[in-house]
Amino acid sequence: MKIMRSNWTILVVDDEESVRKLLTAVLKKEGYTVETADDGQQAVEKARLIKPALVIMDIRMPHLDGLSAFKAIREENKEVLVILMTAFAAVETAVEAVKLGAYDYIIKPFNIDEVKLLIKRAMQVQTLTEEVKVLREELYSNYRLDKLLTNSPKMQELYRIIGKVASTNATVLITGESGTGKELIANTIHYNSQRSHGPLIKINCGALPESLLESELFGHEKGAFTGAAARKLGRFELANKGTIFLDEIGEVSQALQVKLLRVLQEREFERVGGTEPIKTDIRIIAATNRCLEEMVAKGTFREDLYYRLNVVYIHVPPLRERREDIPLLADYFLHKYAQENNKTMSMFDQETCSLLADYHWPGNVRELANVVERAVIMSTGCVIFPEDLPQSLSRQQILAMEASSDYTGQSLKEIIKQVERNIIKQALANNNGNKVKTAKDLAMSRRALLYKIEEYELC
Repeated sequence: MKIMRSNWTILVVDDEESVRKLLTAVLKKEGYTVETADDGQQAVEKARLIKPALVIMDIRMPHLDGLSAFKAIREENKEVLVILMTAFAAVETAVEAVKLGAYDYIIKPFNIDEVKLLIKRAMQVQTLTEEVKVLREELYSNYRLDKLLTNSPKMQELYRIIGKVASTNATVLITGESGTGKELIANTIHYNSQRSHGPLIKINCGALPESLLESELFGHEKGAFTGAAARKLGRFELANKGTIFLDEIGEVSQALQVKLLRVLQEREFERVGGTEPIKTDIRIIAATNRCLEEMVAKGTFREDLYYRLNVVYIHVPPLRERREDIPLLADYFLHKYAQENNKTMSMFDQETCSLLADYHWPGNVRELANVVERAVIMSTGCVIFPEDLPQSLSRQQILAMEASSDYTGQSLKEIIKQVERNIIKQALANNNGNKVKTAKDLAMSRRALLYKIEEYELC
């Protein structure tokens, strides 16, 4: 995305015709569209009509002076940049204007090369501002509730809950297996909330060791520990007026759980090595693929923190429990990755559709996305055939997986655990016991994989 400067209009305002003509000639040569006005009142009226990106305006003018015109223009258009021109004797007025929000000022008589450089910098700022605005609008569009793809009654009910909770400041706990779309839910809540113009700060609590995680969350003071050469702001501080998303919250140590509890209760914390309490205005969304209730029962997760996090509970069902979404999501990923890879893809072969529908999807939506992306890359035509899919989705592999388990007399939870154990065991065998590769294949964190290996005694 590139915002072209030919789209920008610059308004030049000065009661001296010679100044207007000089700046107009220079700016048009640089490729800008230029409009002019000869007094402050005319400048306000023209700015209202043409919505300029930049106004270059003299301070001393008849009818309405430049400072008053600046205030009137900015009152109607907060995004316009204003550069004021002044004689040396009126510099104090120009400085006052900068304090009120003017971009900069020029002292007459001016050097034209310096003016060109100042205008170039101002337009770069305007370009970046516009690009950020466009990106933000795209984000809002991507996470609109009516754009979320589902045919599943479970997911439709989940989206109704999101619609109700998004407009509040309530803390939200999102649970679900790895790859089900917990981060998508967090994004959707934030961008449909009153905090959408504030930051959305994310951190994976399972990806960092405890010592680094504490510093990432709360920041640190200079000299707090070896290597702390300067003060660092933590994620809670950076998320002020916005939302913080704590992914893999179940991986946080009990020592850090105490500090998190204080943030939830008091909305304040101290940086590592600091003593001054820092207030923060944030919304907290946490997510985990672990059962926090079981962890509370075992004493590995604080009960008071669990209830503080669990104000609004959202569980994202695994893909195998909403199979009606598989064709819809697969088609979405097909067109997305075809476009990204400059390929013309139109459909899945009938047998391919059947394989996608019958597969158990241990990696959930993330695995489906990876499989479709690979298929798009491997395919040589406009149709995805079974041979374009990975070996794990072959009919023989699916039947072998189904035959390897005896589910007689077992609860659904026990069946799911048995299937999960078989999948992890097979993935470890495929990777010769390499846990990093296995975690990547299964679209889960290494720490979560180690937890499952211990739970299922696969050491």
